[in-house]
Amino acid sequence: MNTRQRVLITTSHFSSLRGAIINGFTSSVHTCFISHQFFSEIFEAGPTCMHRLLLCWTACLAAATPAGNSPVPLVIWHGMGDTCCDGLTYLKQWLEDEIPGIYIKSLQFGNSLFMDRWNSFFSSVNAQVEMACDELGLDPKLHDGFNALGLSQGGQFLRALVQRCGKVKVYNLITLGSQHQGIYGFPFCTDSWFCDVFRQLLSLGAYLSFVQASFVQAQFWHDPIHEDEYKLRSAFLADINQEIEVKLAYKERMMNLSNFVMVKFLQDRMVLPSESEWFGFYRSGQSKKVYSLNESYLFTKDSLGLYHLRSHGRLHLVSYPSGHLQMSKREFSHLMPFMNVTHKNAREPMTL
Repeated sequence: MNTRQRVLITTSHFSSLRGAIINGFTSSVHTCFISHQFFSEIFEAGPTCMHRLLLCWTACLAAATPAGNSPVPLVIWHGMGDTCCDGLTYLKQWLEDEIPGIYIKSLQFGNSLFMDRWNSFFSSVNAQVEMACDELGLDPKLHDGFNALGLSQGGQFLRALVQRCGKVKVYNLITLGSQHQGIYGFPFCTDSWFCDVFRQLLSLGAYLSFVQASFVQAQFWHDPIHEDEYKLRSAFLADINQEIEVKLAYKERMMNLSNFVMVKFLQDRMVLPSESEWFGFYRSGQSKKVYSLNESYLFTKDSLGLYHLRSHGRLHLVSYPSGHLQMSKREFSHLMPFMNVTHKNAREPMTL
């Protein structure tokens, strides 16, 4: 049998090949590949076979490129004491109604809702970020990028994912009441000598190695009175805030965000200080006076790309006059432009 006979494929065969290419691509393959030998045989076989091959190749490329008008998927990371599929069920359903066709993935850590809630208190944050990186990187529905919504501590964990995980592409990062500069205080305990003493006692154990390895909230405990100890012993926050060493990859991945939205709750008594939700914090050496984002080292030195994002209209500070995560549907709707985007406009900076 000569070369022409070996590669003379009927139209039905090419239809099967076209379907195989598309199905194979959407399930697990990320490139449209044809071997050099097969291409050479098709070329020698004549123009008819070459034409059919080009039709298959075009179909493969069409499958490889997401439809411009399809909604960008959304990944959600829940907060302390919540789960992926319990308290967030209503939010997920509402978003699916508001954005037809959107794929929403709410992260779960553990093989049950009980363990997911447990791991929001007792776990290694670094391990969770690594697990999320692997899981999201393997999800074929997320390969073309996604937006990310973090509630409370889930916000700084998603930011860590953006900075550390080269397997994913995040367009818009939205954080609600997140502790970007950490916490120094017990929820709802403010303005009393007892609260001052209590948080000093918490600091005595917060930076012990086994505490940093297993207590989630200790891993973003930020003692402004003992900054050196915080930078030396913090297992998570000091790293993602570039306070141990400046990692250029962290900055570059943050600068690649289309938009970074930080929501602050003006009556928040859960997050102390609430300025942390906008990258503010207590000034070093005391726990009364605070500095703002614009005064922070991260911003003035642009070690994390925040100044870059602001100067390009891609950093957005939003506030609501309420307590922690207390938002009406109307208020939440103000953030919808950052979630209701298509692949066609996913790279565009936005305004509120």
